[in-house]
Amino acid sequence: MDWSIDSARPIWIQLCEQLTRRIVSGQYPMGARLPSVRELAEEAGVNPNTMQRALAHLEDQGLAVGKGTQGRSVTEDEEKIRAVRLELARESRARYVSDLKALGVTPEEAAKLFEEGD
Repeated sequence: MDWSIDSARPIWIQLCEQLTRRIVSGQYPMGARLPSVRELAEEAGVNPNTMQRALAHLEDQGLAVGKGTQGRSVTEDEEKIRAVRLELARESRARYVSDLKALGVTPEEAAKLFEEGD
C-alpha cells in the first residue's frame, strides 16, 4: 500500500489518517489483525515509534483494539466504523463544496457534475 507523507504536518497524524481511511474503506476489515508496528513502519518508511503513536491514537479512537502480545486488530464495532466513515465523507463534501464555490460553480452546475460521476 502506498503511503503519502507531507513534511508540513506531524507524521503520526498523517499515518493515523491513512490507517483510518484503510479501516473505514475495508482495506483492513473489521476484526482483522493489523500488521505489526515494525511491518507498518517499514512499509511507510517511518520510525517505529512514530507508527506506534499513530496506532495508539487509533486505539484511543476505538478503531483498533490492543491484543497484548498478539498485536492489534481492527474493531468489530460496525457502528463506530460507519460513524467515522460518514464523518470523513462529510469533511470531503465540505472541501468539495468549498472548492467549487471558489471556482464560481453554481449549485445547479455542482449537482450536474456530481450526477455525471467520473
